[in-house]
Amino acid sequence: MIYTSNAPRERMNIVITGHVDHGKSTLVGRLLADTHSLPEGKLQAVKDSCKKNGRVFEYAFLLDALDDEQKQGITIDSARIFFKSKVREYIIIDAPGHIEFLRNMLSGASRAVAAVLVIDAAEGVAENSKRHGLLLSLLGISQVLVAVNKLDAVHYDRQVFEDIKAEYTAYLSTLKVKPIAFVPVSAREGKNITGLAPEMPWYTGKTVLEILDSFHNLVSNEDSFFAMPVQDVYRFSNDNDDRRIYAGTIVSGEISVGDAVTFLPSHKEAHIKNIEVWNAPPKKRAVTGEASGFTLEEEIYVRRGEVMVKSAEHAPVEVADKIRANVIWLGARPLSFNKTYLLKLGSVRVDARLEKIERFLGEGDQQYNELRRHDCGSVLLSLSHPIAVSTFYDNASLGRFVIVDGYDAAGGGIVLEKAAEAGDVSSVTGDFEEELFALLRKYFPHRF
Repeated sequence: MIYTSNAPRERMNIVITGHVDHGKSTLVGRLLADTHSLPEGKLQAVKDSCKKNGRVFEYAFLLDALDDEQKQGITIDSARIFFKSKVREYIIIDAPGHIEFLRNMLSGASRAVAAVLVIDAAEGVAENSKRHGLLLSLLGISQVLVAVNKLDAVHYDRQVFEDIKAEYTAYLSTLKVKPIAFVPVSAREGKNITGLAPEMPWYTGKTVLEILDSFHNLVSNEDSFFAMPVQDVYRFSNDNDDRRIYAGTIVSGEISVGDAVTFLPSHKEAHIKNIEVWNAPPKKRAVTGEASGFTLEEEIYVRRGEVMVKSAEHAPVEVADKIRANVIWLGARPLSFNKTYLLKLGSVRVDARLEKIERFLGEGDQQYNELRRHDCGSVLLSLSHPIAVSTFYDNASLGRFVIVDGYDAAGGGIVLEKAAEAGDVSSVTGDFEEELFALLRKYFPHRF
């Protein structure tokens, strides 16, 4: 499967993850070697080096380039590996599997649109396997291939594979993650990687490579409902320029001049007057992914953190002061009751408190009343004031958040649902502020 064409090919980012020693680096090494994606002579050079130093050759050695990785036998940083198939080029992100390097894994996986999660057939579903599953759900990676590795160590026993498949499928279903496929493999022996293994005649599905090639790059959110978190409001005073520009990046949908819009949580309404463009002709339409600025027909006061939606679309964006969420905690100090944290969601910043731990997502029956480092759980969070949110499954950008403890980005999560009726929004952007804004604009027109 040597890819020789010089024509431009589609590229895809895929993360490879799994618990330490479950064989993910070996799997990546096998893919590189078996598809001839390595630089010429690289494979033989590594084999010669192992022989010279009295070491048994491992395909993982093709990836382990950092000194610390060589000494400890674990992947510390997120390596980027370029890989070619007949269908496309891949950037494979080899993410850390060791529990202490979950932060690095989160950073690496954030660039991926699909994932391969490796589980050791002999060891079974590890606690870290569950954490990685949750991380993938937090990042919205829905294209997941689960490779049950080291089938050679269990004599290619079908029942071992089926038991792991059943257990992990049940767990991922609680996270609303449905894997594309489970594949029994032996990365070391090259079984079911690029060709079906005669040792496992009971498996008649696709190989790892074939499933990777069946994945799709994510389509644009342009066809979804319109939403734009307000990043800032700009006011100009030079040359009698009295524009007030509401700026942000469109996270989904599209908007045109003349459209009626509503800002949440304040519920203030206006119409798009102009789409402002710097040093370029005016635009009539703005779409997903564009950093945009808008002027409005009506003079209204809104703040950074509000979300602009189309009034006519009835978008699934709600105003909430309590949210139910799945959280993974990475902070040195636990996520505890009776403590205030900073929650960052889109462009909004709001104080948040842990109100309830509804269940722990993982093995064991934890009895403590906090989320400790590397714990995952479904929780209820109370916010200091109402904000605009969407469930993660309706809109990832409006449903994914970070929790800050002091100066430490200590946790991340996804919004499952609005958990209570929001309080009085007027306390956030009420009539008093709008009246004050009008007075300031009247008496200080060049500043407001």
